[in-house]
Amino acid sequence: NGIQFCDLPSRRNGPTARLRMHMFDRTCRTHGIEHRLTKPNHPWTNGQVERMNRTIKEATVKRYHYDSHDQLTRHLTDFLAAYNFGRRLKTLKGLTPYEFICRQWTSEPKNFSLKPIHQFRGLNT
Repeated sequence: NGIQFCDLPSRRNGPTARLRMHMFDRTCRTHGIEHRLTKPNHPWTNGQVERMNRTIKEATVKRYHYDSHDQLTRHLTDFLAAYNFGRRLKTLKGLTPYEFICRQWTSEPKNFSLKPIHQFRGLNT
């Protein structure tokens, strides 16, 4: 709900709010992403995001030194692929994130604009 991601609550509704949209909202809309806001004064709803950010930091910048931004980007891409396709999570009933998305797509395809398999990069790419 920070001002870097959305307008102040007093400016979210009104006659010009839809025309003047926040840049982050415009970017989300362009890419077909639904931008959901958390309830004000309920910081615990950010817990999953914060925990994932910590997991990524512990696996990358806190563990390794990178000589360039490209090195970090490559390592981050590899880590996320390994996590999404190999890490089984209790919160997803033992499924990997990719398996969970595929199962959701099978049961509720109307919620997706692309088939999840289209995002699969393949071997050594």
